Amino acid sequence: MDSQSQKVAVITGASRGIGASLVEAYRGFGYAVVGTSRSIAPASEDAFLAVPGDIADAATAKRVITEAVAKFGRIDTLVNNAGIFVAKPFTDYTPDEYAALIGVNLGGFFHITQLAVEQMLAQGGGHIVNITTSLVDNADSNVPSVLTSLTKGGLQSATKSLAIEYATRGIRVNAVSPGAIKTPMHPEQALPILAGLHPVGRMGEIGDIVEAVTYLENAHFVTGEILHVDGGMSAGH
Repeated sequence: MDSQSQKVAVITGASRGIGASLVEAYRGFGYAVVGTSRSIAPASEDAFLAVPGDIADAATAKRVITEAVAKFGRIDTLVNNAGIFVAKPFTDYTPDEYAALIGVNLGGFFHITQLAVEQMLAQGGGHIVNITTSLVDNADSNVPSVLTSLTKGGLQSATKSLAIEYATRGIRVNAVSPGAIKTPMHPEQALPILAGLHPVGRMGEIGDIVEAVTYLENAHFVTGEILHVDGGMSAGH
């Protein structure tokens, strides 16, 4: 495939869990993929580029987008998957935790999305998917997580705002809002408790989120959507 016509996806938080599975999925669709995370190993293949770095750092975002365009010539999709989740009582949060969540969940989104949108506008369109959390819509006293809701809630609002701002300019913007997903970030002993948060009585799987992103990728009349993949959490208890 001509490298200038092959679609290109950029995925943050790409080294493990949902991010690593999204890299695999997009490569399976025939996309060239650019993955970034702090722990990802540098790589440059015909259809894959790995750029290590802290997404909270604006320099990382610039490097990812610059190298993606230099290698593949375009950016068709950006999946803002990188995120930090800290559940603890509000008064127990530390200044370092506040800075970390603001830096990754909001700063990481802002820096790379701004550069990606500039590229998408230049080439005539693109698609952005943000990964949020259903706790934004369904606060739970068993999972106190104000800073996660503050940052991911901002991301959810930004999804709709960007979707409307660029609706006539070829850029779609959507979000996937997961419940608790079985990933390496959750210790084994916490899984039964997390399963009980969902009306369906179980946690979600990584594949559920990949399927949701895939749906949005191919749903060309959908923009500004917050797609809840949460076992009924956002519907009620």
